[in-house]
Amino acid sequence: MGNRLSKIATRTGDDGTTGLGDGRRVRKDSARIAAIGDVDELNSNLGVLLCESLPEPVRTALLAIQHDLFDLGGELCIPGHTMITDAHLGRLDDWLADHNASLPPLKEFILPGGSRAAALAHVCRTVCRRAERSIVALGEDETINPAPRQYVNRLSDLLFVLARVLNRVDGGSDVLWRHDRGG
Repeated sequence: MGNRLSKIATRTGDDGTTGLGDGRRVRKDSARIAAIGDVDELNSNLGVLLCESLPEPVRTALLAIQHDLFDLGGELCIPGHTMITDAHLGRLDDWLADHNASLPPLKEFILPGGSRAAALAHVCRTVCRRAERSIVALGEDETINPAPRQYVNRLSDLLFVLARVLNRVDGGSDVLWRHDRGG
């Protein structure tokens, strides 16, 4: 990738367009750019979560996920190109099964919160759901591979589970929604 990003301020986007990986220019408010932007925002939020003190298996998974999300953004940036594979999905499934196995079953809904790290994981989860909605919307307009949509769907589940794990690591528990709290 040598000098690929040798000049950041190109001014080529001053007209409201941006370049795709295949050389085409599209409007910055297109469905494709919205999806790429939401994936980028998710990756940035994961970066904030990674600033917290985390168990090593969680940190390792999140770092790998950041790389996957960069690849996913690249796939969205180059129409017709494939970067996210069944192996990526399988790794998410494995992490989900491993972390979920240590948690008690849910009997109530959970509110976002608890420890700071868990709350940040919930923020990441909600941004992930938005990225998923953007990818679904893009798929309504253009043909895209199913793997990016599947990846963010499973990732949001993993982030929910990791929030629960992080609350326990911090010595707390889930913040339960109380349906019987009165008026």
